Amino acid sequence: MTQEGTVTSKGQITIPASVRRHLGLCAGDRVEFECGEQGAVLRPIRVADPFAAFAGCLSGENPPSIEQIVALERRNRSHE
Repeated sequence: MTQEGTVTSKGQITIPASVRRHLGLCAGDRVEFECGEQGAVLRPIRVADPFAAFAGCLSGENPPSIEQIVALERRNRSHE
């Protein structure tokens, strides 16, 4: 797929709707640019679901304490 975009005077670029759909991009999503000798590649940055670690945590006898949940969330945020 080859599409064109336009760079504004502020350095912003409009990604065509067909490319956004193809890449699954929505407003607020982050992308990375990898520049090489042949040009640049645009890739979406996929962030792991922060709630995935809690899936099934309430099915056991001892759910995590609020302190454990806060500590896990702080670790997750430090990796972003």
